[in-house]
Amino acid sequence: MSKQPVPLVAIDLNAATSCCAPLAQRRLPAEAAGALAAAFKALGDPVRLQLMSMIASAEGGEACVCDLTPAFDLTGPTISHHLRTLREAGLVDAERRGTWVYYRPRPGVLRQLASLLSVEPTGS
Repeated sequence: MSKQPVPLVAIDLNAATSCCAPLAQRRLPAEAAGALAAAFKALGDPVRLQLMSMIASAEGGEACVCDLTPAFDLTGPTISHHLRTLREAGLVDAERRGTWVYYRPRPGVLRQLASLLSVEPTGS
């Protein structure tokens, strides 16, 4: 499997397409599976899952790398690597402001992932 990042394409959750149905309801198309797998893989690391949680729950809707790094017993470059992985998987957006980079979650992508794993019946 290639080490190249697979960009996560935004999927309209309101559209009645097979890519958005929970796994228990409909088969996931190969193209959507490839894109979504990159996001799940990124979240499969404990540090990245913690970073995602910190970013998603940050007051004001964004977190500065200056606030994220001290929460871990890891070097700055290692934290940057994990944040880049989250960004390349389409889970967060980043914006540089002067010296610091601020990260924001992409709620639509997180909803896609949650919807895919839903086991609740949906109204049709």
